[in-house]
Amino acid sequence: MFASVAGLSRRSLFVAAMLIAASSFATADPVNRSRAGLALDGYDPVAYFTDGQAVRGSAALAHVHEGTTYHFASAAHREAFAADPSRYLPQYGGFCAWAVSRGYTAPTDPRAWRIVDGRLFLNYSRSVQRTWEQDPSGNIRKGDANWPGLKNKS
Repeated sequence: MFASVAGLSRRSLFVAAMLIAASSFATADPVNRSRAGLALDGYDPVAYFTDGQAVRGSAALAHVHEGTTYHFASAAHREAFAADPSRYLPQYGGFCAWAVSRGYTAPTDPRAWRIVDGRLFLNYSRSVQRTWEQDPSGNIRKGDANWPGLKNKS
């Protein structure tokens, strides 16, 4: 009934492909996003690095990465992100860096951000950002230690 490919039926190949896809999705880190699947409230993740500021992206320049939608201010930013998403993704899935350093997750304001050693960190608000910036390296060290346990709960 099914044609055999290298000893496997098409149905077996399809089932194997679905299991691989499901396992890779299931192991993806949680992302702080809206119910519609939009990250960063529509802000462009590449602009933090290239423009040095939070820039709102456009739905017309969207890209979906691991089930999450990102908006971009330019086609060049979208292409840069598509080529190397890990370079531009915010740390801790886009959850508040201060909260993660304290052992919990919280939403973020995309305008409360800082790049440290090539990594983008977001915080709940600009006032929380100022607190986090009193010891960025210590807070990053704590956040990096806490995130593996938190990402399984988020």
